Amino acid sequence: MIEQHLTHIDERGDVRMVDVSAKPDTERVAVAEGFISMKPETLALIMEGAAAKGDVLACARVAGVMAAKRTSELIPMCHPLNITKAKVECAPVVANERPDGRTGIQVTCTCGVTGKTGIEMEALTAASVACLTVYDMCKAVDRGMEIMDIRLLKKDGGKTGLWERA
Repeated sequence: MIEQHLTHIDERGDVRMVDVSAKPDTERVAVAEGFISMKPETLALIMEGAAAKGDVLACARVAGVMAAKRTSELIPMCHPLNITKAKVECAPVVANERPDGRTGIQVTCTCGVTGKTGIEMEALTAASVACLTVYDMCKAVDRGMEIMDIRLLKKDGGKTGLWERA
């Protein structure tokens, strides 16, 4: 059995940044997603390109990439990474396409790096910020939007190898 422990907590219980200096550089990838639910009318406004602030999905994609690149500035124990890939996809979802019947935007973020530590936090941050950007750009017409289902779908690389959500 593998002993599991919190890597960002030392033997005294203090937080610390993990020392990864002895680890080899490996190719790593992570995929995360998020969903922002909204009124069908709000989704129609986005898809028609009629939002007052401009192209909502283009702005969300750019914001997600920017967030991935700045994750270590937001999450205290994250290492700064030289990201080699950051892709944010935003897809409209209508009510009959989800089990919960919600309408909205599905955000999927893929990040890659060749380095000593994983890139999961960058993918998760990108998904979160892309969803927040949609909210910011559409809040004037729909303050009831909800951001949900921010989660890791896949990570690959490093000592632990492949993990995928079932």
